[in-house]
Amino acid sequence: MSPRPRVLMVPPTYYGIEYEINPWMDRRQPADTAAAQRQWDGLRSVLVDRLGAEVCLAEPQRGCPDMVFTANAGIVLGDQAVLSRFRHAERQGEEPHFAAWFAAHGYNVQRLPDEIAFEGEGDALFVGDTLLAGYLYRSEVRGHQRVGELLGVRTLSLELTDPRFYHLDTCFCPLDGQTAAYFPGAFDEYARRVLAAEVPLLVAVVEEEAVRFACNAVVLGRHVALNTGCPNLEADLRTLGFTPHATPLDEFLKAGGSAKCLTLHLDRQLVRCLDGGVPEVP
Repeated sequence: MSPRPRVLMVPPTYYGIEYEINPWMDRRQPADTAAAQRQWDGLRSVLVDRLGAEVCLAEPQRGCPDMVFTANAGIVLGDQAVLSRFRHAERQGEEPHFAAWFAAHGYNVQRLPDEIAFEGEGDALFVGDTLLAGYLYRSEVRGHQRVGELLGVRTLSLELTDPRFYHLDTCFCPLDGQTAAYFPGAFDEYARRVLAAEVPLLVAVVEEEAVRFACNAVVLGRHVALNTGCPNLEADLRTLGFTPHATPLDEFLKAGGSAKCLTLHLDRQLVRCLDGGVPEVP
C-alpha cells in the first residue's frame, strides 16, 4: 500500500484581513473568523477523508494572519525545503516560523539571498520533472534558476500579467505530468507559448470560474479538491478521469486564496532513472 500523501496546513486561528497586499484584500470587508474556521475544517476533512492525505500542522502565530496560506512557506522536494522570502514586509514575519518547522521535521532548509523575493509553491509548481515558476507580482524571475539549482531540476519562468492572479497557483493547476488547468488571461503571450510547448493537454478555465480560484486546487492522484462554484472545470475534470471534490472556501477568497493556497505538498520526490535518463517528479 502506498503511503498517505502528506500536506502542511496552518489553522486559521489568527486569519483576518489586516492589511491590503493584493487586489482581493479590503479591510472594509473583514473575514468571518467562525466561517473561515468551518471552511478550513471542511477542506481538511476533504483532504483526509476523501483524498486520503495526512495533514501535518504548523502552529499559527499571532501577528501572521496570512500564515494560513502555507503554500507560500517554501517549496519541498525530497528532504530539501527552499524557504520563501516574502516580498511584502507584512508576511516576512512568517519566515522564521516556517524555517523552524521544516528544520524540526528533518528538512534541509535552503535560503535564497534576502534581496530575492520568492514565494514558494505559490509561484513554483511541478509538471512532471520541470518546475514552472511564475513572476512579477510576488516572486522575482532572477530567483528561479537559483531555486532550480538548489533542487536539481529544470526550471522555466512564466510572466503573470493580471494582478488578480498574483501567484502562479491562482491561475495554473498541474493535474498530472501531461495535463494542467489554467486561465490564459493571467499570462503574457510568451508564457502561453511556453505552457503550450511544455504541457501536452491544457484545460482552459473560463474567467467567471478563474475568479473563484478554480485553478487554486489541491491535486492528489486522480482527486482534486477545489472551491465551489466551478461547474465547468468540475465537468472537464470528470471527462479527464479526475474526481473533483468541491468545498466552500469563500472566506479565504477575501484574502486572495483558496484550496491550494491553504496547503503545501511535503512528499515530492525526485526519481532519477537508473539509465541516467530524465528525472521524474511524481
